[in-house]
Amino acid sequence: MKNSFLGKRIRGGGYAMKGAWLLLRHEPSIQVQFVISILVCIAGFYFDISRTEWIFQFFAIGMVMSAEGLNTAVEAIADFVHPDFHTKIGHIKDVAAGAVFIAAIIAVIIAVLIYYPYLS
Repeated sequence: MKNSFLGKRIRGGGYAMKGAWLLLRHEPSIQVQFVISILVCIAGFYFDISRTEWIFQFFAIGMVMSAEGLNTAVEAIADFVHPDFHTKIGHIKDVAAGAVFIAAIIAVIIAVLIYYPYLS
């Protein structure tokens, strides 16, 4: 079972859960995003948002948290490959951070579209 198709998938899932736990435990940016996601979920229950709104909200949360995790990985690899400042490494890190920024802006737009009608 250990080297079977299913065994490898289960083991891979374990590595993924370990990675998610490491992100939540050690990365302040993910911790902030996690707290924000808890707050918007509380708001979702409070305002009794629709199923479709929940889908968009969870999509936005997943998009930002995934981008944040990938950005963390890119930064760690870049720092490992070239620990001193280098313009190309700086460019790579800026582009990765820009992807998180785009995801966050889209998530804010989704939140405004969901919650504005409940607040007005």
